[in-house]
Amino acid sequence: MTFNYRDVYLNNTCTIVGPYEKNGPLGKYFDKAYKDFYFGTDSWEDAEAKSFVEGVKKLLKKEDKQIKDIDLLVGGDLLNQLVASNYAAETLKIPFIGIYNACATSTLGMLLTANMVEAKQIKNGIVTVTSHNNGAEKQFRYPVEYGGPKRKTTTFTVTGSASCLISNEKKGVRIESATIGTVKNMGIKDVYHMGAVMAPACADTIYKHLKNTNRSIDYYDAIYSGDLGRYGKDILKEYIKKEYNLDLKNYDDTASMIYDLDKQNVYAGGSGPACAPLVTYAYLIPLMKKKKMKRILLVATGALMSQTMVNEKHTIPAIAHAIGLEVLDDIS
Repeated sequence: MTFNYRDVYLNNTCTIVGPYEKNGPLGKYFDKAYKDFYFGTDSWEDAEAKSFVEGVKKLLKKEDKQIKDIDLLVGGDLLNQLVASNYAAETLKIPFIGIYNACATSTLGMLLTANMVEAKQIKNGIVTVTSHNNGAEKQFRYPVEYGGPKRKTTTFTVTGSASCLISNEKKGVRIESATIGTVKNMGIKDVYHMGAVMAPACADTIYKHLKNTNRSIDYYDAIYSGDLGRYGKDILKEYIKKEYNLDLKNYDDTASMIYDLDKQNVYAGGSGPACAPLVTYAYLIPLMKKKKMKRILLVATGALMSQTMVNEKHTIPAIAHAIGLEVLDDIS
């Protein structure tokens, strides 16, 4: 399913990261970076909730708005029952919708909010997603103190929060379209190869987006996926060529951009709900505003993994949602 929007804009953003992201190639572009994983709190989960709240407040300050000006807060994270987002929403006191689509949560949140803005149900909505490396490791794999070795195809969960303000005010970049993906399951059980799990879902969403909008792949200056990593993005290029006869030329993966894969010990690259939007908000949108690119397609991907189902030897389904962004000549 694809939506086309007339008057929906991503007005502004805020990005907060941890030490690995700070020391990566995009470190200078983030709004704030912490030197450790605790962010001045007593636990990793508290750190994640803090980054959510702090990101929203900094975004409001950038826009000279107050909490009362925001009609809706949409957010999610990787922790069970969305605890980081729920505690943050309790603090912020904004009407809240909590969503979960793993690492595809950001684009899902953007399209849901864009739909409500387009329908004039709300004027101003904030979408915030968070993830935390140590919190995710403790929940989905082993506590970091365990120190177990991992395969090279493993991805490294990004630590931080990414927030954006969406409204009908003609400012920032335009959200011009969005495609809701379909869950794909290729029969993979390997929790250490999320790129392989998610690549087919990403390919399917790109193909359906282009088909539904009647566009060629060259319509976009670039297509960005997240979070397939070093190996997953190669699988995507091969798979989408074989299944849909599409050549991904001007393409990159945000998981491969947020870290220096040759110098930082992050295996195949980044992952987590915050990965794709951190790269998009801090780096790609500023490039668009400088007229380096006019149109991009962001396709965030999520492995819908459950610890219980993995332990019971079930295969891992995946999802991907796409957002079309463009910068207009007369936009402020």
